[in-house]
Amino acid sequence: MLMDRFRLDGKVAIVTGAGRGLGAAIAQGFADAGADVVISARTRDDLEVVAEGVRAAGRTPVIVPADLARTDPAELVDAAVNELGRVDVVVNNVGGAYPKPLLETTPKDLENAFSFNVSVAHKLVVAAAPHLLANDDGGSIINITSAVGRVPGRGFAAYGTVKAALAQYTRLAAMDLNPRVRVNAIAPGSIRTSALEVVAGDDRMRTAIEDRTPLHRLGDPEEIAATALFLASDAGAYLTGKIIECDGGLVAPNFELPLPDL
Repeated sequence: MLMDRFRLDGKVAIVTGAGRGLGAAIAQGFADAGADVVISARTRDDLEVVAEGVRAAGRTPVIVPADLARTDPAELVDAAVNELGRVDVVVNNVGGAYPKPLLETTPKDLENAFSFNVSVAHKLVVAAAPHLLANDDGGSIINITSAVGRVPGRGFAAYGTVKAALAQYTRLAAMDLNPRVRVNAIAPGSIRTSALEVVAGDDRMRTAIEDRTPLHRLGDPEEIAATALFLASDAGAYLTGKIIECDGGLVAPNFELPLPDL
């Protein structure tokens, strides 16, 4: 049956940034589809809440509290192999960078953003790839980029640049890992998570974003989780090197920082 293609029974997934928001939703979605999940984030208490949801779905969570800016992501691969016996899916969801005006953005800001958003993802890919390649049916890597890596906006020189780099990294890694391992990315738009709450909680700001989004609403984390499930499962078996733009139809920025003309 067609819907069987969306199952992840017997699979093991690693999800970074899984304490809340998109990562938590993806981890829960994978568990609901039959996968055991290694979940990592900086805060154990957040991970414990996600782990309860995974257990409620009848699957096994493995909690790895870690700040991946300072911890070797290979520890997550070791945890998956030692505790669950294999690795099938990797989701690189760690990332971010504070917005700043262009002339206040230093080279160090760019270097730090690149390290956190691209280098950390690469380290996890390199650690996981031998295990994915050893599987009979290969594996799937999913990178979480951003609409800001595609549409321009003031104040996002560091964040937008490194998310664009992660998108191109996805295409390049896919070529190197073909045909055994598929590598794709999701570029979310404005999704209603705690990270966006300062905006979503303000009626005026939220309405302005919704009005400038073709679908006239914010996205839901489960919509990103559904996209990740498609890419992780056999439903997306003929996709690699692609960036799925799950952003409500954006063709231009839907949020502008109030930065004046120079």
